[in-house]
Amino acid sequence: MHEPVLLEEALYFLDPLPGKIIIDATIGAGGHAEEILKRLQPGGKLIGIDRDSESLKIAHERLKCFEDSVILVNKNFRSIKDVMLELGIGAVDGILFDLGISSIQMETGERGFSIKNIGPLDMRMDRNQSLTAKELVNDLSESELSSLIKSYGEERFHRRIARNIVSARKSKEIATTQDLTEVVYRSLPHGLKRQRIHPATRTFQALRISVNDELGGIEEALRQAPDILKKNGRMCVISFHSLEDRIAKNILKDFKAKGICKTLTKKVVRAKEEELLRNPRSRSAKLRAAERSI
Repeated sequence: MHEPVLLEEALYFLDPLPGKIIIDATIGAGGHAEEILKRLQPGGKLIGIDRDSESLKIAHERLKCFEDSVILVNKNFRSIKDVMLELGIGAVDGILFDLGISSIQMETGERGFSIKNIGPLDMRMDRNQSLTAKELVNDLSESELSSLIKSYGEERFHRRIARNIVSARKSKEIATTQDLTEVVYRSLPHGLKRQRIHPATRTFQALRISVNDELGGIEEALRQAPDILKKNGRMCVISFHSLEDRIAKNILKDFKAKGICKTLTKKVVRAKEEELLRNPRSRSAKLRAAERSI
C-alpha cells in the first residue's frame, strides 16, 4: 500500500474539519485523501483529481467506504479551475498538491518509471497521450537530449550521457528502462557509480518531467489555486526535487507580495526522523503552505 509522505504535516496545515470541501489535486492512490476524508465527516466532501486512470481505480477502491463524500475526476490538475466549474462547486476550503510520483507507479515495471524494474521506456502519467520517453530518447538530437537532461535532471554529465545515448541507438533502439540505465551507467565516472542515489536517477527524472510537461502543469495549477479558495482557505504543496520546490516557492512569494495569500511556512517543512526511518522516500519531500487572505 502506498504510504503518503508528510501526512501529519499536510493534515495540520490543511486543517480538514467536518463539512469542509477539500481538493486533492493529485490524488494518486488516495493515501492523503483517506485521512482527510476521516476528518471531513460528517458533511464534508473531497474532490480527487488525477490524470492517471489506473491510480484513480486504486483510489476508488481505497475510498469506497466514503463513496458519498468523494468525487473522482480523471483530468490533469492544470485544469483544476475548469474541473470546479464543471462540478458546479465554487470556492473550497483547501487544496493539496502532492507533486510526487506514487510508489505504485514507480514499482510497476510496465509503466517505465522505474530504474530497478525492467519495462518499456514509457513514463506517461496519462497513457492516452502519444509521447513516451522512448520517443524522446531515440528521436531527439544530441544537443536536445543534453539540454533536456541538464535542465530537468540537473545532471552534471549531461553532455556525456547524451553523446552515449546517440551512439548506442545507432546500433539498437533504446527501448527499455534497462537499456537506458546501462547507457547512463557507462557514461559516468567510476566513483559516482557507488553513490547513494542511482546514477540514472537524474536522467530518468528529466525524461519523466519532459514527457508529462510536469513543470508547466505545476505552474498553471498553482496559479489557479487562489481563484478557487475561500477566504482563509489553505493550500499545501509537497514537492520532491528542487525544480518543483522552486516553482512553489516563487509562486507563493508572488501571492504574498500581491496580498493574495499569507505564508504559513516560513521555511520548508521536512519529514521527521521517525518518518525518514519508516519511509525513506520522504527524505526529499518538502512542504510549503499558504492561506488566502482576501
